[in-house]
Amino acid sequence: MAAASAAGPVGNVFPFRDARAAPDPVLEASPEAHGPLPVPLVLDNGSFQARAGWACPGPDPGPEPRLQFRAVCARGRGGARGGAGPQVGNALGSLEPLRWMLRSPFDRNVPVNLELQELLLDYSFQHLGVSSQGCVDHPIVLTEAVCNPLYSRQMMSELLFECYGIPKVAYGIDSLFSFYHNKPKNLISSGLIISSGYQCTHILPILDGRLDAKNCKRINLGGSQAAGYLQRLLQLKYPGHLAAITLSRMEEILHEHSYVAEDYVAELQKWRCPDYYENNVHKMQLPFSNKILGSTLSSEEKQERRQQQLRRLQELNARRREEKLQLDQERLDRLLCVQELLEDGQMDQFHKALIELNMDSPEELQSYIQKLSSAVEQAKQKILQAEVTLEVDVVDSKPETPDLEQLELTLEDVESINDFEPLFSEETPEVEKPVATVQPVFNLAAYHQLFVGTERIRAPEIIFQPSLIGEEQAGVAETLQYILDRYPKDVQDMLVQNVFLTGGNMMYPGVKGRVEKELLEMRPFQSSFKVQLASNPVLDAWYGARDWALDHLDDDEVWITRKEYEEKGGEYLKEHCASNIYVPIRLPKQASRFSDAQAPGKGSGASGGGAGEHA
Repeated sequence: MAAASAAGPVGNVFPFRDARAAPDPVLEASPEAHGPLPVPLVLDNGSFQARAGWACPGPDPGPEPRLQFRAVCARGRGGARGGAGPQVGNALGSLEPLRWMLRSPFDRNVPVNLELQELLLDYSFQHLGVSSQGCVDHPIVLTEAVCNPLYSRQMMSELLFECYGIPKVAYGIDSLFSFYHNKPKNLISSGLIISSGYQCTHILPILDGRLDAKNCKRINLGGSQAAGYLQRLLQLKYPGHLAAITLSRMEEILHEHSYVAEDYVAELQKWRCPDYYENNVHKMQLPFSNKILGSTLSSEEKQERRQQQLRRLQELNARRREEKLQLDQERLDRLLCVQELLEDGQMDQFHKALIELNMDSPEELQSYIQKLSSAVEQAKQKILQAEVTLEVDVVDSKPETPDLEQLELTLEDVESINDFEPLFSEETPEVEKPVATVQPVFNLAAYHQLFVGTERIRAPEIIFQPSLIGEEQAGVAETLQYILDRYPKDVQDMLVQNVFLTGGNMMYPGVKGRVEKELLEMRPFQSSFKVQLASNPVLDAWYGARDWALDHLDDDEVWITRKEYEEKGGEYLKEHCASNIYVPIRLPKQASRFSDAQAPGKGSGASGGGAGEHA
């Protein structure tokens, strides 16, 4: 076991990839888009990542979405003044240098900033080869949040119809598209969908192929909160690496090194064992520089480098002296000019110049001139001595000690002072050799490692235990139990036979086993249930939307046309198997108010009678 633990750390060191997004090519009009009928565009509008592509009819609908990019924008400084315009998605490359500039159109998982949403749509259309200058002549299938607010859908419809002039649009829920993509076609099924994304986690009951919107529940936790929690944990653990512990690296740890514990408390007990910790801890290697480590230069090369650095310091010192001499000489010339005013008898101008110089009397002026003259002479002498010193070999002569008051060293010069000490001392440089052999004992690579142990399970655990980060919310298991209790026993048995997991935050190893364990604890003894994980929790929503678009190309009952938008408003929704439930706005009737206004006599009489009764 000791040999295994000794060899473990070597295999458990993982470098950060720090992957940069490659810019998406600007495509020409795709040949798939030219057909007898307009080909639908499928847009999976996620709060973490947007995905766009074509729904091409035929036996081969095409590969995965043509376009995948982070749903963020960054506005460059300058804007219309000629500076860099807004950058979107993969055009940003690495997000960390621009983290403070990033903006998202989403509030949690609901698009609220339509100006930024327009930038995302422009980016999608441009890189898919769709001309959006006049209008977009393609139907659009767009995903939206569960129980999406009517105002958000109204703004989105207004953007699509008024700005892009699309012919028709269909809205659907991403997790329902994923649900229907993973089940056999033409099978009306019921089930429970647990969808966990970047900002939120939803639990959606499905009854006879339709969403039961009244019993949907949302937990305001997802991958974003898990990454933030992991960042706080590691920054508290390694305060010396605050700047290096970035959100992008935390997302990388979550995606590639985290897992969900089937029994959280029992898993923590395992981590208390030193052998288990040594074998399972992941050591994340931060980038670092080897400059501090012992160099491989020979003694002659080190001596030559020290001589060059010392000459550079002497030249720097001489340059600073020359600059100070020039300033002192200019001030002395000015004072002499003022003194000439006194000698010429121009008293008014002389007194005015004294006030500007903040001096009280001619004696003070004369004293200052004498001091400044002596300083200028001394500086000239030092410059002459320094020029002579630079011509002499620094090894054969003791160099001049720099003037500490006039020398302003840079940080690099200060860090290299230790290398010059043998030149200023009477001892030989060979005395430092034993010290140089001790320095490499400090392992700089190990200092820049993050030991990620229990943090691998703590961060994903927050959707099951929100109290870990101080959230007063119910976890997935409690919310699941609450939803099931709202149905009769027979409906509960039917729902748990098809528990479906989807969303990017459901890709941790062990999440399916954890949900099965929670269901086993809450369901009656010897009752059955079935948990299924989406084949591709991230992209199945787009695949499902594409399949749905191909199946309903000619079905006018599910598409919202421009005429219907103008007639019924932007919040109007046509329901289908993967859509939200449309609840129209019920405004109070205005007829009674108009009738009261048209009968002023009755109104005044009624009000007068009321006043008399109250009196």
